[in-house]
Amino acid sequence: MEPIYKSNGEWVGVYDNGNLFNSDGEWVGFAKGRDIYDTSGLYMGFLSDDRRLLRKRMPPEKPRLKVPPRPARPALPANMPLAPMLRAVPHQY
Repeated sequence: MEPIYKSNGEWVGVYDNGNLFNSDGEWVGFAKGRDIYDTSGLYMGFLSDDRRLLRKRMPPEKPRLKVPPRPARPALPANMPLAPMLRAVPHQY
């Protein structure tokens, strides 16, 4: 289970076994490689090396994917570690 952070360091969700969940444990998407798709199969963005979900300002045209079965809700920990020092995001993201 990997925490996902906003650029300001706020914890907003977790990545677990190829699925993305928000901080309430609700399923918000799934992974295909590093690309993340929402629960309807539309492209959302990609996971960066520093645990952020990023997307280009002009996102690439990606086909809608078939949605996998809804995963079980994960048992979220009571708290998450602080975000690592996050580098600035280039203007294109």
